[in-house]
Order: sequence, then structure tokens, then C-alpha cells
Amino acid sequence: MKLTLKSDVTIPSARLTVAGDLAYGNTARLVDAVSELLSTDARVKDMHLDFAELEFVDSTGLSALLVIHREVTRSGVVLHLDNRPRQLDRVLEITGLLEHLTSGEATASPRPDEIEIG
Repeated sequence: MKLTLKSDVTIPSARLTVAGDLAYGNTARLVDAVSELLSTDARVKDMHLDFAELEFVDSTGLSALLVIHREVTRSGVVLHLDNRPRQLDRVLEITGLLEHLTSGEATASPRPDEIEIG
């Protein structure tokens, strides 16, 4: 899995692009990246996870999304699951998580600067 962090200080938001598989063995990187960002930048009000390059998600990936949702909500940040591929939406629908994880989404997207993670 490859993660790319993009942030924009004029719009208090951050975007993590998730590429490859969100599966057992690599979900901790995503959870850790979100946790670190939330603990180091209190200005962030919107956390965008961009899944345009997501290839696969398993139950561990779904669990990671629930952990992230809990952390961002606790921090007063709105979670956005952007550019979800059809297979992710299908898994979220089947498990009943689509509405839960996307209920706070807004339509605006940040125009961020890009930083590689890992």
C-alpha cells in the first residue's frame, strides 16, 4: 500500500491517497498516518481518504476505516471517503457501513500540497 499525504493550510483539511491494497499486513500504516496527523495538526477539520487507486480491501481494511472514523470523530474532524471504487462501495453497502462512514461528508474537496509518506 502506498500513502500520499496532501494538506492545504488555507483550507483546514488533509488528504491521504490510498493506493494498492488496504488489507491485512498494511492497514496499520494508514491508521498510524491518520493518528499522527490528528495529533500534530489541530488545524485539520476535514480528513479526506482518497481511494481512486485502491485495488482491494479486506475485513482488516474495513476495521481500519472504523478505527479511523472513531478517531477523527473524537477529534471533531469530518471524515470523507473520496473517489471510492465500485468494489469498496459494494463492500461498505453489504456490511452496512456505507452510511455510517460517509454520513458527515461534504461536497468540497481541498486543493492540497503533496507529501510522500513511507
